[in-house]
Amino acid sequence: MESQLSGRVAVVTGVSRRNGIGFAVAQRLARQGAALFLTHWSAHDAVQPWGAEDPAELVEELRVLTRVADLAVDLAEPAAAERVLAETMAAFGHVDILVANHARSGGDGSLFEIDAGMLDGHWAVDARSVLLLTQAFARRYRPEAGPASDRGRVIWMTSGQQKGPMRGEIAYAAAKSVLAGLTSTVADELIERGILLNTINPGPVDTGYLSAETADRELEVVEAVRAAFPRGRVGVPDDPARLIAWLVSDEGRWVVGQVIDSEGGFRRSRW
Repeated sequence: MESQLSGRVAVVTGVSRRNGIGFAVAQRLARQGAALFLTHWSAHDAVQPWGAEDPAELVEELRVLTRVADLAVDLAEPAAAERVLAETMAAFGHVDILVANHARSGGDGSLFEIDAGMLDGHWAVDARSVLLLTQAFARRYRPEAGPASDRGRVIWMTSGQQKGPMRGEIAYAAAKSVLAGLTSTVADELIERGILLNTINPGPVDTGYLSAETADRELEVVEAVRAAFPRGRVGVPDDPARLIAWLVSDEGRWVVGQVIDSEGGFRRSRW
């Protein structure tokens, strides 16, 4: 599959940490030949248990593999999506792939703890920005003639809200559920433009929160998650990255409008 994406440009959002899914996706697409436009927002990571990294260092690592441009942007801002795609076009002249990987962590609660600010904050980042990014991407995507006319790709990310409860994360689950619920409708609107949309539920992936260093106070939760996986092996960022890389390639051209659960056999009944 090497160089299968040569000549294509991919926007990947939420690429700010080496342990994140976004960085794993960016590496995969770069190795397949795609040029990258990356977004990051370190101010979000700085207040999380895992902390922030220097996005410039990640960008330099990826530049060894391919052409890269990047932008620090708060996707909660209503105009952010247009800015991301405008700068992508300015840097590369065209765009072929959008992987909306970003999400908001924290600032959530149970049904009895949430307020309007929590709901609006998660809606703005986890749902509204994804829809606006998809709209901005679709307006700029230009299909090539012939067999290449269906090479546009959009990937959304959800978290399995439809498969089981997520207590204490009402605002996040509500916003992400919108994406799962809208996948078939938006995919139907996009396919006529040569753009194929699918949504991925990667299941629990250790992006830092399942490691002993950052989760000591929630050790019971960590152990329960690990025990719910066959053989105790939790998901790692490259697990969803492999699937995403396949879906955005020509090999994935017959998969459209699906919410795909890629959870490694996660046993929710034990969780």
